[in-house]
Amino acid sequence: MERIEYEWIKQTRQILLEQCRELTEEEFTKEFEFGFLSIRDTFVHVAGCYHAWLGSFVLSETTFPLLKKEVINNMKVDDIQRYFNQADEYVEKVLEQFKNKFDEPIEKEPSWKAGSGYIRKTPHQLLFHSITHESHHKGQIVTMIRLLGHIPRNTDILGLSDIKFVK
Repeated sequence: MERIEYEWIKQTRQILLEQCRELTEEEFTKEFEFGFLSIRDTFVHVAGCYHAWLGSFVLSETTFPLLKKEVINNMKVDDIQRYFNQADEYVEKVLEQFKNKFDEPIEKEPSWKAGSGYIRKTPHQLLFHSITHESHHKGQIVTMIRLLGHIPRNTDILGLSDIKFVK
């Protein structure tokens, strides 16, 4: 995977985060019967996936990436942005540190699932999982925004003709 592809993912994520800044607290935390219930909790879950699989499993930089419910309940969009910024740093480190061994398996027990047994996955697989996982949940967030009565902004890369790429 090239860094440019991940930039596209970050840019479409940013579109949704910016739209969430316009939501009321009640809308941002309204619970639905799908996803991780609210827009806030779904975003935190998505970022947590990067923290768990890349930050903890691949890079061994954190031992318990999941946030406690009390912390999540107080998170605002800026807090979620910071949580994603750290996740983005993990992606960059994985792309750099594993560029010559991207498809070499890592076998160990996830720190957040003590006693669950060993998992054998490559950095490539776990990065790809984190990205597809994010895409799945971004679709749920778009649906939540629509159910709140708002028109979701376009997050389709093909429809973003004015998108600027950062290298």
